[in-house]
Amino acid sequence: MVRRLAVLLAAAVILSGCTEQRLFAVRAVAAGVPSLAPFFEEDGSLGTDETKLRPEQAHSGLQQGNTPGLYGGTQKPKVCDVDRLKDFLTDPRNRQKAREWARIVGITPDRIEGYIDDLTPVLLRHDTLVKNHDYKKGKAVAFDALLEAGIAVLVNDQGLPAVKCSCGNPLQSFDKDPEKISVKFEDGNKKWDGYEKSDVVTVKPAPEPLEQIALIDVDNPDQGINRPVGSSGENDEPFDATKQHAVPRVAGMTFDQASQRLSELGLAATSSDGLPPGDAAVTGSDPGPGTELPFGEAVTLSVADDGEEPGTPPKSDPSDEPTTDDPTSDDPPSEEPTTDEPTTDDPTSTGPTTDDPDTGDPDTGDPDTGNPKSSEPTTDRPTTGEPTTIEPTTAVPTTPTTSSTPPTVEPTSAEPTSAKPTTAEPTRSEPVTSEPASSEPGSSGAPASSEPAAGPA
Repeated sequence: MVRRLAVLLAAAVILSGCTEQRLFAVRAVAAGVPSLAPFFEEDGSLGTDETKLRPEQAHSGLQQGNTPGLYGGTQKPKVCDVDRLKDFLTDPRNRQKAREWARIVGITPDRIEGYIDDLTPVLLRHDTLVKNHDYKKGKAVAFDALLEAGIAVLVNDQGLPAVKCSCGNPLQSFDKDPEKISVKFEDGNKKWDGYEKSDVVTVKPAPEPLEQIALIDVDNPDQGINRPVGSSGENDEPFDATKQHAVPRVAGMTFDQASQRLSELGLAATSSDGLPPGDAAVTGSDPGPGTELPFGEAVTLSVADDGEEPGTPPKSDPSDEPTTDDPTSDDPPSEEPTTDEPTTDDPTSTGPTTDDPDTGDPDTGDPDTGNPKSSEPTTDRPTTGEPTTIEPTTAVPTTPTTSSTPPTVEPTSAEPTSAKPTTAEPTRSEPVTSEPASSEPGSSGAPASSEPAAGPA
């Protein structure tokens, strides 16, 4: 029994160890706590953090860099000393540091000054995941970090943290699953008040480059600050952060377009399934259009499951129109043969000319079968069968025929096979006196037109 318990305990330890191995270790970085291996000494000369700023509750774990109120601002000077950072990185004594710093940022060392001039100092309002970098033995060493709210950073024109102000460490986006992190509070970075793993934020690039960043004044949360990108506070424009904003109609836009529109109004965009692709079609919002919300509030956007563009439904209507055109386009071809029917009448009008060979007694049956040659458009015969079969009967009176048999012959002559036996010899055996009788069947309509045809013949 003791052995079994020992085995079970060992298995539990192993399983717990495997579970722990699946998590990504993240080092906690508290506000105001110096790093052990920074790029530059953290003596307050490069920047200072707000150590009393509690983390805000996040409406979403993934937020875009253009989210209004994502960052905070202050009127206090030298939160980030951008000029001093440039001096440090361009100092020949720090040439190796500059090379490593530029490598992490993705630029050449000669572009460092211009790059820093395009960055904007802000304060984190949420505990934020980033990829931080120490400087050890002449190399930049990356590590995943959780920066506490209140830490001063420089952000780029997509709203992404780029530099930790107090030490000059370059930052990159967190590239792992934020749901699988294990935060380590060590090296003087104790768990801070207000820390909640569920409120940790990862920042994604804004859909478009930013011209200004909408901040919340950390000293007066009822006031906002519009800070132009690349400025350090000298051109700030305050605004009322308590003002309500109406949710716009966003159905039919892409997620990026809707996010941009909401951002312009001071509202944040989120989705129930994280951040969808930028081209995902937005089908609605919660709350709906017209709802009044305060600055920085989130609007949950619903997107199409298949990611189709919002213009897809209208496209289906025009696609139906061609299908309705197809049958109509089929109608004219079906009418064209019908227009050919009069052309088949023309050969029938020449039928009397075929009556001349009818004087050749042996060939009287052949013209009857010859007339069906005009029936080569077989589809036309049902419509023209009556006139065409009647005209051969007009050819028959040119030879001696009886008035009694032709009426029965005419319906049978509509069928080429039956016409031959019925018109073979009896038509020649009768006297020509049947011609008046043949005019009587002409009163049926179609032969009437045939009599004038026989006259000129």
